Amino acid sequence: MNAAPASRRPQSALRALLTSEAGGGIVLMVAAAVALVIANSPLAPAYFGVLKTYVLGLSILHWINDLLMAVFFLLVGLEIKREFLDGQLSTWPRRILPGLAAAGGMIAPALIFVAFNLATPATLRGWAIPTATDIAFALGVLALIGSRVPVSLKIFLTALAIIDDLGAVAIIAAFYTADLSLAWLGGAVVLIGALAGLNRAGIEKLTPYLVIGAVLWFFVLKSGVHATLAGVALAMTIPLRRSPGAPDDHHSPLHILEHALHPWVAYLIVPIFGFANAGVSLSGISLAALVQPVPLGIAAGLFFGKQIGVFLVTWAAVTFGLADRPEHASWPQVYGVSLLCGIGFTMSLFIGLLAFPTSETLQDQVKIGVLMGSVASALVGTLVLMAARREQRPA
Repeated sequence: MNAAPASRRPQSALRALLTSEAGGGIVLMVAAAVALVIANSPLAPAYFGVLKTYVLGLSILHWINDLLMAVFFLLVGLEIKREFLDGQLSTWPRRILPGLAAAGGMIAPALIFVAFNLATPATLRGWAIPTATDIAFALGVLALIGSRVPVSLKIFLTALAIIDDLGAVAIIAAFYTADLSLAWLGGAVVLIGALAGLNRAGIEKLTPYLVIGAVLWFFVLKSGVHATLAGVALAMTIPLRRSPGAPDDHHSPLHILEHALHPWVAYLIVPIFGFANAGVSLSGISLAALVQPVPLGIAAGLFFGKQIGVFLVTWAAVTFGLADRPEHASWPQVYGVSLLCGIGFTMSLFIGLLAFPTSETLQDQVKIGVLMGSVASALVGTLVLMAARREQRPA
């Protein structure tokens, strides 16, 4: 009798993402591929022309990267808050392994990028580009592999990517902020205080949060801090109702907003971002262009840095008794997932745009590097995971 209500309980967005086999990641792959095709077809002038068209003071590309991605970061913030308070990262034992792995997976790629760009100080600003994992893309690859990968590894990858996103948010706030306007920034702080006040007062209706959040986005846009961080700030103030015996209270404002946003972000906003930013003309690109410090540093950081940082730190944490290996997962499977962490697409492209906002040449190099590193990580990671599955079959 008690099983029926539990079975009707709405899934968290994380569980929905896992059970849907990350369909949004597959849509993102298709959008990126279409963008590459169009950017190298007779439709290229129209494609680039539309993105550069100005509407209400901003180009279409800026509206996508500043406004739509603020909604993406709102969802990221909601998932981070829920997972830390009420999910896979709610206790320290659950945080240790993905937390350490995420740290290793951010440090190693950054060091590799720096090594490739030491001789060109102007490009060192892009050190953070290969540090982030694209959760939708990586889970989309796992979806194609299917049941060969235990659920524990999917949860490990998701938790790692969420902590990775938290690190990326901190990096953007600390290192990719333009000249600050103290007046606009002060106004943004007041609005965040108002949002926190609503939360403390027990206001659970979403409308006032969203209205103030929209104004907050405008203030942050004007302040010099990247506008997408307004989404994270808003997410941290959305109430998460927790009651004994019912941690997944579907009436909680955070759960309501997260579930409302998830399909729009996964199947519309992120694919639009991928379509708008993955298009790069390959005409005239030579082998010499592929081995420039920026694309080579990004590709090597994603492919080598991620697998080295994630796998070695995971192995060390398990070996020295700091954490347990994901349940039913072999070391070859852990290594395969470490390779998939090198799929950096969405966040890597986003940080690349922040790192080199005025140079289309460097932005194109960022896209090439991200595509090379992400595709290599996806292909090799898939092969390793499929081989690991065969190794585990009984004789």
